[in-house]
Amino acid sequence: MENSLNQYIELLDDSRSIIDAHAPKALNYLRQEAVDAIKAFGRLPKKGDEGYNDADPHSMLAPDYGLNISRVNIPADVAASFRCDIPNVSTLTAVVVGDAFHPAATLQKNLPDGVEVMSLARAADLYPDITAKYLNSLARNSTPMAALNTALLQDGVFIRVRRGVELEKAVQIVNIFSAPASYMAVRRILVIAEEASSLRLLLCDHTQRRDHDYAASQVIEIHAAEGARVELYDVEESSPRTRRINEIFADQKKDSSFSMTSSSLAGGDSLNRIRINLAGEGASAELAAMVIASGERRVDNNVVLSHAAKHCTSRQLFKYALFDNARGAFGGKVVVNEGAVRTDAAQTNRNLLIGDNATMHSDPQLEIYCDDVKASHGATTGQLDAQALFYMRSRGIPEDEARRMLVQAFMMDVVDSIRLDALRDRMRLLVEKRLGGSDPAASCADCSAACKK
Repeated sequence: MENSLNQYIELLDDSRSIIDAHAPKALNYLRQEAVDAIKAFGRLPKKGDEGYNDADPHSMLAPDYGLNISRVNIPADVAASFRCDIPNVSTLTAVVVGDAFHPAATLQKNLPDGVEVMSLARAADLYPDITAKYLNSLARNSTPMAALNTALLQDGVFIRVRRGVELEKAVQIVNIFSAPASYMAVRRILVIAEEASSLRLLLCDHTQRRDHDYAASQVIEIHAAEGARVELYDVEESSPRTRRINEIFADQKKDSSFSMTSSSLAGGDSLNRIRINLAGEGASAELAAMVIASGERRVDNNVVLSHAAKHCTSRQLFKYALFDNARGAFGGKVVVNEGAVRTDAAQTNRNLLIGDNATMHSDPQLEIYCDDVKASHGATTGQLDAQALFYMRSRGIPEDEARRMLVQAFMMDVVDSIRLDALRDRMRLLVEKRLGGSDPAASCADCSAACKK
């Protein structure tokens, strides 16, 4: 085995008793199967493997990161330095420091009846049957990274919205790196949206300390029951020395809807793998993402959206603006299975190469196994419109400002897909700042959620 995976196998073999002692039985029950799975995989994926167009998990997880298996308290001034507020939006907030869940002081008393947001470890103790039914039922050790996440899992976030409950406030989870040494966080989020419920979930990634290397292994499992509505907003603004491997699994029953808007404005190498299963008639999924990358950064988004029932709809819009030597990749597959008649699916990928050495790999795909469907895909990669740039400069707009305005306009349809009005306004501002040369993640004052003391 190669070292990038073998080091974790050795850790599990040598420290299994410590890992188990600091996790509930419901999580420990899953561990051995995950360990067996990663041993069977034999190695982590590399760039060029199927589904890994640019990001390289083998290299991303090769450094000797520390792991907090003894659950030592990692210092972070959560209350003062990371009280994240979006102007004009009141959220139900919890903070994850490394991979330890810290609810805001007011979280529990502000949760309405029928809504639960808590530590995954606590949920495993309170609801062992529910945890056993849903946890890892979608990920299923299907990839080496998902198996590694489950093998090392000790805690996470549990979110459940009971039948018929429509949650007005968004649930906000703020992920923070603040360890005084290189560190890998193993994060897990389990979302259960029961019948006819609704949930808005805002995830924000921040790096408090920028002088260390960090890695995040994150797995999100979303269960949307019949008629449920789930909106996910993922804002990635971390340091250049922070790497993230993020895997999202969603299962949708009849007439459910799932939407996701992802914004990657700053950070290190990032790999996002999204697997959506439209399992019930009339289900719908909408995915939108924007990437603004510069320097040597690599951002790889890989989507498989499976239509398994009739009368389902899906939309995908992924946009990249790549500066300097940045590299981007988009792999998207829409699968229309037998019997999924009256499917309506559209997939779009648009990319701007602004740096002379920036590169983009785009691989949209359709697999259709039945008739009576509507499906389309398309991808374009190019540079800024020279005529538009010339016109703006002829009207007295400086070239740098004209370029910024064109890129900003290019990203606006992704920003406009955000259904939270205040968050949409905030993202417009952050895109403008990012394109203006500001690093939104450089300080708390510039963070995505307008962090204030």
